[in-house]
Amino acid sequence: MPRRTLLLLCLATIVSFACYRRAHQIVYARYFSEIMEAVDRYYVEPVDNQKLFEGAIQGMVDQLDPFSGYIGRRDARQFQQVVLEQRFDGIGIEVAIDPKTRQLRVSTPMVGTPAYEAGIQAGDLVTAIDGRSTTGVGLRQLSELMRGDSGGVVTLTVVRDGEKTPREFRLVRREIKVDTVLGDTRNPDDTWNFFLPGHDRIGYVRITSFGDRTAEEVDAALSQLRAGGARGLVLDLRDNPGGLLDSAAEVASLFLDADDLLVTTRGREGKELERWVVEQPGACRQLPLVVLVNHDSASAAEIVAAALADNQRATIVGERTYGKGTVQNVIPIEGGRSVLKLTIATYWRPSGKNIHRLDRSRRGDEWGVKPDEGDEVKLSTKEYAEWQRQRRERDIIGAKTPPGAAPAEPPVDRQLDRAVECLEQLIARDAR
Repeated sequence: MPRRTLLLLCLATIVSFACYRRAHQIVYARYFSEIMEAVDRYYVEPVDNQKLFEGAIQGMVDQLDPFSGYIGRRDARQFQQVVLEQRFDGIGIEVAIDPKTRQLRVSTPMVGTPAYEAGIQAGDLVTAIDGRSTTGVGLRQLSELMRGDSGGVVTLTVVRDGEKTPREFRLVRREIKVDTVLGDTRNPDDTWNFFLPGHDRIGYVRITSFGDRTAEEVDAALSQLRAGGARGLVLDLRDNPGGLLDSAAEVASLFLDADDLLVTTRGREGKELERWVVEQPGACRQLPLVVLVNHDSASAAEIVAAALADNQRATIVGERTYGKGTVQNVIPIEGGRSVLKLTIATYWRPSGKNIHRLDRSRRGDEWGVKPDEGDEVKLSTKEYAEWQRQRRERDIIGAKTPPGAAPAEPPVDRQLDRAVECLEQLIARDAR
């Protein structure tokens, strides 16, 4: 079958799927096919049918809402692996373009990866990948050069600060697992320490997103905390954009009792579609708990915070959350080579309150998750940027203070300070 005909058939199938509940609209599938046929046949220059196809789908989905979207062939595999499955094939370094040299600089290696084991360090300048200069090449293209199937080999030419002779690292790619559960500081072996330094057995678990392995990672962190005699826990969901509903439900269930309501979903005309209920008592349902949120805590992060708040299980500290309460279904198309992310429902809190912030919503309306009374800690734009900078620097593996530089200042985190204060109060109350 000719490739053009196959694309037209795929397009007709997708449009039909989108319109199947209104039979009279299926005629638009034929119109799309006619337009693509006309462009392919008469346009003044040869056309790329794949680009036309992707442009048509993107234009259609853009008419829906900000959270529905089309992810084309180029990005679909990375979305599926990194965002949902928390894995990718590569060498395990986080990189950025150096603003001065316009070359690739290592932000940090990832623990237990080929780059980490080979001795690549934060701050290393990658001047070439497989002999190809990195100067003037975009970050996306360079990242693709380093990634590839497990077992493949990539050679990095690296210049380290204070050294004149470049080093070469021959690295064998393998599957890299992306951690979404982090601590505040690292142990001597670079694994995460889930206790807050300077506090008496106060646990701290930071979740950056909710993927396939997040609940498993949280459970492992909690096991370490219980073994260490943790007196309480700060669960940090700040800047967490969300992720998988299943994962969020599993995490919240660790702290709740059987039959506690987690969240409900509603479809068209407010019809309830599904109720998520805790199936068995959580292993940490008695542990004193404070949840940290901010203006960028969204979606699945809001579900966890709302479930713990509405079941009177945790104190909420920080700032009002983003207000993203829509459910997206990930639909593979083109045989899984691309993805349609489609909003199919909205989330509602156990209390029956709305999570989603509409375009017309005002500050006084009900949406998102608010801190408990007296526990709101708002950061100025400057404070927020400084907190993010300090957090990034402390997450770097093997970070060293340059010779002659002043020692790093102690981190300032007013929101975390308030969370610990609230947690100590909860612990004292439970001890009475």
